[in-house]
Amino acid sequence: MTVALTIAFVPGVSPAKWARVWRDRFPSVELRLRPVGQGDLVAVLCDEDDVVDMVFARMPVPEDLRAIPLWTETAVVATPKDSDLAKATEVTAAHLETVQMIDAGPVPADVDAALDLVEANVGVVVLPQSLFRKASRKDLVARPLADAEGTRVALVWRDEDSSELTEEFIGVVRGRTANSSRSQPDQPGGSERPADEPSRPARGASGSGNGSRSKEAPGGKAKAKSPGGGKSGAGKKSNTGKGPTPGRGKMRGKPSRGSKGNR
Repeated sequence: MTVALTIAFVPGVSPAKWARVWRDRFPSVELRLRPVGQGDLVAVLCDEDDVVDMVFARMPVPEDLRAIPLWTETAVVATPKDSDLAKATEVTAAHLETVQMIDAGPVPADVDAALDLVEANVGVVVLPQSLFRKASRKDLVARPLADAEGTRVALVWRDEDSSELTEEFIGVVRGRTANSSRSQPDQPGGSERPADEPSRPARGASGSGNGSRSKEAPGGKAKAKSPGGGKSGAGKKSNTGKGPTPGRGKMRGKPSRGSKGNR
């Protein structure tokens, strides 16, 4: 049986850099990446027959889920290249009073449909910059929205699905080295802003990219789980075998059939 960990991610969020670290450090444990919609977060985590262990998603998330806030995305306004708004360095609330708002964000329910309307000069849309870049609309430009809080991206999972594998992945995301133990402080480099994120955070946003816990997630609590605090083998389909040893890339123990991390 293949020992594996399945990580899902919502549009605009790329887990690529952490996937590279995982595959170098634990070559014997397959890391499976799966794109999902933001609205599918609860479904993929709570489905007893699903294989998703953790999800990179945007907050807020339901209070009964564990979440480690990672970084804050810059909120931007999408507008046609030839519009008056495109001439501004950044967009303010006063600017928005003079235009038609199609969607005030923070994340449009249908990004493509909203941007189609912007291209048709119907109005403007507020959305995370990562989603605008992913859409790649050559006739549109994005301008930072002043004083916007932006959106928080977090690593999310269910407490009952905690295992040795999920704890090791948390360590990778939070920057622990192969030779560090879970009791050692996380290194700040592990949860820096991804390469495709802008260097300027949105005004009013809390510190991003330091892997620290959020005191309170917008719309609900962010139960940030500290590394090493997870329950191994206690979940609905948790791994009953011991987890990988950092730096060795091997699994100790024999994984149980049908466990969530071993399909």
